[in-house]
Amino acid sequence: MKRLPVFLRVLLPALALWAAALYFLQRIWFYRDPIRLTPPGEVIVSPCDGQVVYIRRVQGGQIEAQKLGETIKVSEITHADWPAGVTPGEGWLIGIYMSPLDVHFNYAPLRAEVSGIVHNGAKLNLPMVDLWEYVQLTYLRRAVDLFAKRYALENERQTVFLEGTLAGQPLKLAMVEIADKFVNKISTYVVVGEELRPGQKVSFIERGSQVDLFVFAQDIEFLVSVGDQVYGAQTPIARRAQR
Repeated sequence: MKRLPVFLRVLLPALALWAAALYFLQRIWFYRDPIRLTPPGEVIVSPCDGQVVYIRRVQGGQIEAQKLGETIKVSEITHADWPAGVTPGEGWLIGIYMSPLDVHFNYAPLRAEVSGIVHNGAKLNLPMVDLWEYVQLTYLRRAVDLFAKRYALENERQTVFLEGTLAGQPLKLAMVEIADKFVNKISTYVVVGEELRPGQKVSFIERGSQVDLFVFAQDIEFLVSVGDQVYGAQTPIARRAQR
């Protein structure tokens, strides 16, 4: 029997190894579900794994887009009608980019009741980042400002409204799960009216994605900065400002 050419004898094992690694990453590693220990105390924990890409003030239901020189309405990000008693007024927005290397479960940022869940599809999901931005965020772990990019305003998303307390005072939040171009689906594990414990699983987003967390209170002190790596249900990201 004629032997295969040398280049094929080298190439075929390499291709088999690459295929096995790709299968492992996409079908096993991507769906990992690590045990997370949520810290005690009056803090907001990260709703997901990923890198903090922006922290912005919300004033009058709008956020200033510094690079664009204009403002973005909260409703342009949530794409949702607000539950009774909730108004997108004053507060903060923190955006967390989830790379394909991150765990893709989303978690409750504090003890709260689910007051609404709104899903919005899209005719076409835009890619979240270009190749260089992807390399910076995923492998170099460098901060990239993604605020007000088209995908964040147009892609498929699910908004989960939460009502809880922080440091003894009522607090309303909106967790916006934004799909990337290659997202297959968003699986949701909670229902409206359900009481969530801090760090409880809320959903799972397949492939790359982003979570925008609105915190509707002015007296919030962030414990992380843009560029920081955070871990869902585990990393404290904010608390009531110390007076």
